[in-house]
Amino acid sequence: MALQPMPGAFSLDRSRNATAQVFEHLREKIVTNVLEPGTVLARQQLADYFKLSITPIRDALLRLEEERLVDIYPQHLTRVSAIDLASARQAHVLRLSVELETAHQLCQRRPPTLDGALADLLARQRMALERDDLETFARADLEFHQTLYMAADVADLWHLVRRLSGNLDRLRRLHLPLNSKARRILDDHGEIAGAIAAGASERARDAVRRHLSGTLSELDALREKYPDFVLPPASI
Repeated sequence: MALQPMPGAFSLDRSRNATAQVFEHLREKIVTNVLEPGTVLARQQLADYFKLSITPIRDALLRLEEERLVDIYPQHLTRVSAIDLASARQAHVLRLSVELETAHQLCQRRPPTLDGALADLLARQRMALERDDLETFARADLEFHQTLYMAADVADLWHLVRRLSGNLDRLRRLHLPLNSKARRILDDHGEIAGAIAAGASERARDAVRRHLSGTLSELDALREKYPDFVLPPASI
């Protein structure tokens, strides 16, 4: 894919590490499929866009390569990777394992503020779905799961799972507008929240398993609809 202008705007926070901000900005654009597979990421163009030197740009791209989100060809170019299905599957196994246990623990512990927090998030997702605002819906989806991790006192696991889930998240964003996926997410979240509120561990775990398995079960359909996203880009 030819070099394209960077989408959107960026404002540097001088109180934070520049490399981290470049990494976070580019990662968000890749994970939400704004930067599609094959998009060339030229270091000088990025330096001009972010108004930074080449060094933080290079370091951010190396971090994205570690997460299998870009391919770096030394002395040639860097481009957004096709979705790495092996990485997505491994992230799914990790996330499923953690969230099944998290749901079980929350059913046992019943944190007093959790029910209200989940109800608020469900209301936000419902409102976003009614407005067909999938960006807001997706952010609330992420916050719903983060709230479960925080309530279970496993914040470090949340950050680990997020770091390893870039390719899985790319698949999930492709799936979100299709086949009433957003409605099913909302229904699943309601089932999970209700089971936790009732202290029904097996029901909560069943709901988590069903919820997290949806996207990979539709992999063939996603591959057919978005072949350029799940196959290697054309040779240079």
